[in-house]
Amino acid sequence: MRIEIEDMSIEMNIEYGNRTKIAIHIDSVGLLTVKVPNDTSQDIIVSTVQRHGKQILKKLQSMSAARETPKPREYQDKGKFLYLGKEYFLHELIGTDGLSEDELKKNLKKFYFTSCKNIVEKQIKQYQGLLKVKPKSIEVIESKTKWGSCSSGKKVCFNYRLAMAPIEVINYVVIHELCHLIHMNHDRSFWRRVGSIMPDYKEKEAYLARHGQFMTL
Repeated sequence: MRIEIEDMSIEMNIEYGNRTKIAIHIDSVGLLTVKVPNDTSQDIIVSTVQRHGKQILKKLQSMSAARETPKPREYQDKGKFLYLGKEYFLHELIGTDGLSEDELKKNLKKFYFTSCKNIVEKQIKQYQGLLKVKPKSIEVIESKTKWGSCSSGKKVCFNYRLAMAPIEVINYVVIHELCHLIHMNHDRSFWRRVGSIMPDYKEKEAYLARHGQFMTL
């Protein structure tokens, strides 16, 4: 969902739950999440966020200035890394006891590769029935330029760094590549098919464009 604050369009995620108050949270990469009680209307959510608009903009602007270039990662227990859109301490993702920095880097990358493979395989099973397609093979790769790809031989590939993104963003890349099994180019028919499954796919593209540089090791 997008909201306008002082002529600035801001993407925000809404999380409904068994709670009594509305809470606004901005994570380390600037994603705005609004946690609300289950029966909260959209009008109330929008008015609440707009009421705190100045503080939100101020924090987003200060965060943007501070992260113009990604900071070097700290491969220690208190180092923080993204997983499914949220930050975790390194020791919450992998074992760290007695390991050197090189070993930690190697094991963490292996964790992301394995996690990404498990996640995309599960999500492909969810969407291939809706799209009436089935890839011949699935591979997780390392790439600096692509989040996913699809070959003419119906092989779909996914960047291991996708495991750092929220699940709805991963779903977008999965849908995108599965739609290439029907339309190999990015013509109007392709985007109509993507939109038929995920109408807000442009928000997911925007997330990757905005936050992709911080989804690194």
